[in-house]
Amino acid sequence: MDPKAAVLVNSDLPYGHILCHEKWRTSSLLQGLKDGGVKILFEKELGVADFHLPSKTKLLYVSECDIIAGNGYKRKLVRFRNASSSFQELVLVERTRLSEQYFSALQRFVVFDLGLSLLPVSGQTEASQLISQIVHGEGRENPFRRKTSGRLLDSLTLTLVQQIPGVGRVKALTLMQNFPSLKKISNASPAELEAVVGEGSAQQIHSFFH
Repeated sequence: MDPKAAVLVNSDLPYGHILCHEKWRTSSLLQGLKDGGVKILFEKELGVADFHLPSKTKLLYVSECDIIAGNGYKRKLVRFRNASSSFQELVLVERTRLSEQYFSALQRFVVFDLGLSLLPVSGQTEASQLISQIVHGEGRENPFRRKTSGRLLDSLTLTLVQQIPGVGRVKALTLMQNFPSLKKISNASPAELEAVVGEGSAQQIHSFFH
């Protein structure tokens, strides 16, 4: 690895920059990033990750082809989660007409089993737009940055919690303040949930997971 790249991998990137694995050099995703004003540094040795973003966020991209080809991508996701680093992990997953039938199982594996943040995208164009927003939003509050409490209270998790029947934004925030992960919410007893969101919502949440 280039010494300069090694320094960047282990620290915050300069504003507007990302580190990108060489394999993406000729992709439409990279072209979209360039069009979005993102400055790209290439590196062959990013481990399992495809991109390193500002604020010590690393990203893995799971394509439609990866999903349809079988379960090999799951081993890659596990290696991505297990890689020792201080980075936040974000997984982008192509949710398309062909991959839709596999998406629910993949989402459960990534979010509940591995505890990673997942965001579905329609393809590389939407992915490039999302990454550009993250990079250019570095001057503002970054939704992927760890809070001082050490709890990752990010907008992706909030979106997922709000998908539970009977849970709106207010109840989702309340749940996340009391249960620091989706896995803890899913494992909570009806009585524990009732103390936070009331009896009716507690029953809906418990039924959703069980």
